[in-house]
Amino acid sequence: MRILVVALVLGMLSSLARADLPTHEFSLDNGLRVLVREDHRAPVITVMIWFKAGSIDEAPHETGLAHLLEHMMFKGTKHLGPGEYSRIVARFGGSDNAFTSYDYTAYFQQYESSRLPLALELEAERLKNLEIDDQEFHRELQVVMEERRQRTDDNPNALAWEKFQAVARPGTGYAHPIIGWRDLLAQLQPEQARSWFQRYYVPANATLVIAGDVTEEQVRPLVERFFAKLPAGETPPRPKLSLEPPAGERRLSLHLPVKVPALYMTYNVPSLTTAEDKKAFYTLTMLAGVLDGGLSARIETELVRGRRLAAGAGAGYSGLQRGSGTFTFTATPNPEVTLEQLEQALLDQIRALAETPPSAREMERVRASVTASQVYQRDSVMGQAMELGMLSTLGLDWRLAGEFEANLAKVTAEDVRDAARRWLVDERRTTAFVLPENAQPEEQ
Repeated sequence: MRILVVALVLGMLSSLARADLPTHEFSLDNGLRVLVREDHRAPVITVMIWFKAGSIDEAPHETGLAHLLEHMMFKGTKHLGPGEYSRIVARFGGSDNAFTSYDYTAYFQQYESSRLPLALELEAERLKNLEIDDQEFHRELQVVMEERRQRTDDNPNALAWEKFQAVARPGTGYAHPIIGWRDLLAQLQPEQARSWFQRYYVPANATLVIAGDVTEEQVRPLVERFFAKLPAGETPPRPKLSLEPPAGERRLSLHLPVKVPALYMTYNVPSLTTAEDKKAFYTLTMLAGVLDGGLSARIETELVRGRRLAAGAGAGYSGLQRGSGTFTFTATPNPEVTLEQLEQALLDQIRALAETPPSAREMERVRASVTASQVYQRDSVMGQAMELGMLSTLGLDWRLAGEFEANLAKVTAEDVRDAARRWLVDERRTTAFVLPENAQPEEQ
């Protein structure tokens, strides 16, 4: 009864949040798409610009280029010296940063709301007048190389995951790391970054999101003032991504200087963009929650605290991508438990769900948990801007954010069972055993 009450209350809160937050959309003649989310609870704003250009757009010889250009966007324009962009933001009480993913690259600024003209002027300056100096480029390349060394090359677990992804997603842009393969990254040249900027950092390939204490009447003339004269540009044609066919079961063993062994297991499944029936996205979200949605979920209850097979284990669904989604399990065995035993225990959990639908109590628990996460995210201006920008850049209708809870509510226990039967199958699975490099066969 308590879970039902929580779910009802959170659902009402989410509905009220949507009703209180008007969202406006318009486009400039050069193709720049603009989304304005009004949230007048506090005098703050978030300004984000999203480019549909991530590491999946890189050619095999230029891995890491999207991320490296993100760094160069802070290294100077015709009117701003290296680092001056961020110093101006800080001088006026703001903060700024950026991130690169497989599917997109995004830049953001956060301020007190009266700084909106400044935020837009600074962003337009980079688009119009970015300068990529050869010496600055090579200096920043060394920074990125060091970042890769610290985060991946000197981290056996990160290195294992990178190698696993390369096998799990063959023939796709998701098979190489966002930061790039080390040897190819080291060979990147300034002209490649200039070419990437000219190809992808154009209004017709961008979405500008402004969220917070603003109105459309305030925003529109400022956007037109700073962005309307930018040329639309031409982005190279890119194929529409679809659900990848089953590649067959793949297995690998990785011997690395890890302290404890680990198990990785991932399935190629539909994403929200590639699913023929969009309900698959919401069903797989529920399936992930049943398996690993807190202390009451099956993996934690049965494998970690129950049978004590795993020191830690989890499952997750990544379904907001331009290409196919992934459904992934990770686990670390307890002493005296082999990776084979742990793998079989996880497969038994999948088989149990494929045979018997989850209980009504499990379904309500997962809905309440996922709904709570959505409500908390929307409580932040930054969270709202992230949600709008991500959906838009993935080619989805941003209004789907407001329909999430309703679509989740349509998923039945039988749908979850059928999803486990259909998608979590051998021919869609890649499994990796990560082993200490000096482990003897009996220890493995």
